Amino acid sequence: VLGLHIIGDDSGEMIQAFGVAITMGATKAQFDATIAVHPTSAEEIVTFKEPS
Repeated sequence: VLGLHIIGDDSGEMIQAFGVAITMGATKAQFDATIAVHPTSAEEIVTFKEPS
C-alpha cells in the first residue's frame, strides 16, 4: 500500500486504518489475511479483490 483516496460516508473511519497500514508497510497479502470487525464500513478494507 503506497497511498489511497477515499471519498464518501465513513471515509474518516477507513482512512485511519490505511494510515497505520502505510506506516507499517502492509502488503495486500496481509490485508487478505485480516479478519474484519463486522458491521463497519472499514471491513471493506480487507475485502479488496485482485483486478480481473
